[in-house]
Amino acid sequence: MFCASSESVDAMYNILAKNLAEKIVETKKTLVFGGSNLGMMRIMAETVHLHNGKMIGVIPQRFKDADLQSKLIPEIHVTPDMNSRKAKMAELADAFIALPGGFGTLEELSEVITAKYLRYHNKPIVIINTNGFYDKLIAFFEHLYKEKFARTEYKSLYYICTEIEHAWNYIEKHEDMGTQSIESGIFA
Repeated sequence: MFCASSESVDAMYNILAKNLAEKIVETKKTLVFGGSNLGMMRIMAETVHLHNGKMIGVIPQRFKDADLQSKLIPEIHVTPDMNSRKAKMAELADAFIALPGGFGTLEELSEVITAKYLRYHNKPIVIINTNGFYDKLIAFFEHLYKEKFARTEYKSLYYICTEIEHAWNYIEKHEDMGTQSIESGIFA
């Protein structure tokens, strides 16, 4: 799960985080996320904890030292830096969901899309575009395709939706297909 750590976002985004955390618990999945006690990450941890769900946090040592780690997470992995944090999250996750977030979320999303087209994984990637949050990023993706900086086939690497149920259906469908290899011609 990639999402904001900001405490200043509109309440609708926190409601989205809460609802998604409830869906994770309801479907008996495990939340793998940044492990912070801030923003949407805090909301998700509180919700999963409240409903006795499973979660795993992955947090860099620097954030732990600054007391930014959620105390509600039963399993926490402390990494030496952000790069190893992202690698550990990618290792633990079966799917990636990007909720609205800042530069960190954008970096994490870009990295898993890039890793998928380079065939380091074939896990589902979902962008939840609540309130048009990602409209300009999606327009930029279209610009990349139009200007031939990315092949249009790359659109199949991720799924964009506005509803949690659509995201969940996509992930379940992807899981049902198994870990099929990515087409051999996908390299640039």
